[in-house]
Amino acid sequence: MRDIYVFGHKNPDTDSVTASISFSYLKNKMNMNTKPMILGKINKETEFVLKYFNFNVPEYLDDVKLRISDLNYYKDCYIGEYDSILMAYEYMSNKNITGVPIVDGSKKFKGLLTSKIITEKLIHGNYKNIHTSYDNIKKTLKAEETLKFDNEIDGEVIIASYNSSTIINNSILNNNTILIVGDRDSLIEAAVLNKIKLLIIVGNLDIKDEYLNKAKENKVNIIKTGYDTFYTAKLIGLSEYTKNLVEFTRNICVKEEDYYDDFKEMSSKLGYNNYPVIDNKNKCLGLVRITDIGKKNRKKVILVDHNESQQSVYGLNEAEILEIIDHHRIGDLTTNMPINFRNMTVGSTNTIIYLMFIENNINIPSDIAGLMLSGIISDTLKFTSPTTTEYDKYVASNLAEIAQIDIDSYSSKMFKEGTSLKGKSIDEIINSDLKIYEVDDKKIAIAQVITLNSEEILDKKEEYINEISNIKSNKEYDLFILSITDIINNGSYILYDNKSKNKMDEIFNDNVNQGYFYKGCLSRKKQLAPIVMNIYN
Repeated sequence: MRDIYVFGHKNPDTDSVTASISFSYLKNKMNMNTKPMILGKINKETEFVLKYFNFNVPEYLDDVKLRISDLNYYKDCYIGEYDSILMAYEYMSNKNITGVPIVDGSKKFKGLLTSKIITEKLIHGNYKNIHTSYDNIKKTLKAEETLKFDNEIDGEVIIASYNSSTIINNSILNNNTILIVGDRDSLIEAAVLNKIKLLIIVGNLDIKDEYLNKAKENKVNIIKTGYDTFYTAKLIGLSEYTKNLVEFTRNICVKEEDYYDDFKEMSSKLGYNNYPVIDNKNKCLGLVRITDIGKKNRKKVILVDHNESQQSVYGLNEAEILEIIDHHRIGDLTTNMPINFRNMTVGSTNTIIYLMFIENNINIPSDIAGLMLSGIISDTLKFTSPTTTEYDKYVASNLAEIAQIDIDSYSSKMFKEGTSLKGKSIDEIINSDLKIYEVDDKKIAIAQVITLNSEEILDKKEEYINEISNIKSNKEYDLFILSITDIINNGSYILYDNKSKNKMDEIFNDNVNQGYFYKGCLSRKKQLAPIVMNIYN
């Protein structure tokens, strides 16, 4: 069973990462097969939290777009290059496919054999020369082994349609001859005396002992088939190796990691019905048919701490959303089917997840409790953010008891680690917690940096403003705001792109210069974003 991915928003913060892990744990206890993931690099605060409670950083999820691996393609579908054409045709018939990849002994792709190619072989093929194995001929003709000296048969097919003397006198019987014959003793005798490559006796007729003994002496291969001369001659060409009919055609191959929409575009240009699936070492994994591309196994996902497409994983529209757990405004996501959507006006996603643990009567281990507590402390700024509710405080108290943690002491350590800007570039600081909001055709970026020392940023104010302006221009945002949230001074300093002074004055109904202090503003979600969005509504 494939994993169900549980993840938070881009630019993951502590609440989104810990919520992914804690909710994945809950779902797995409820007999689901989930895996926590992240959509970006974690910040220092989250890194501290995961190390503190001995958790590995979740794997990075690049996208959830449909890939070839998500299609119900024919896995392990191929035929060996030394198998017969008839075997390939019967294989295709049994699987109801019109093409089959041909592979070597290491399952490396050698070419594609299609029913069209086989039909052309039947109508226009040269049956005079055969290069195949003794066993292929035996299986194709449903024959029995009489004498076998060579594994491989390479020769010219002669059908005993002329008078025996004509064939004998024209000296066409030699060690390169494959003779199809019935009960014509003189011709059989000449064949074994001339040491032909293969003698095919039709109609299951017996061969005299004297000819059989001479054939043994001269090492002449012999098989007997129940088919008549006509049918034997018709079928023998299908005993050839499959490799004799195909050429290596790499341009029709796809890989499991290839995107579905890229495959659709490629197939519409090439116009083929069958496409071999290979890996990076050219090993054949199977076959995807153009008629099967509607049978998709969309990746199943659960979203935590967000419900807007701009903040989520690339290709989300191609995945199946099973559930959303969030505490933000309702965004733009839509689903084809009803889903569980849990949205509450609390300060942290982990507060909601705690409630779901209780509802499902599942115990919270101490390490998971520590993660959840960290998420609540982080998102509520230790209960100072206006998003904080009494229920957040109640849940945090219970989690602290389970994890045996002193909230005040632990919070100080966590914030100290999390607010350190040491070693970070200006670009990294601005983009570490950036969210995009869309109103009609407008796109607004609001970044937030939580710090215990705002002067560390404000001393380089002009450098930050220039970087903000560059990002706004490159990304074509309509407005870019950086909120420097100072926990000590209980407010946020505001920086913005250098072309938005008038818009900022309008938003705050004040003269807003760079570094404007918005007293009491600790929450982007509840205090800053609403007044910005209101101007554009």
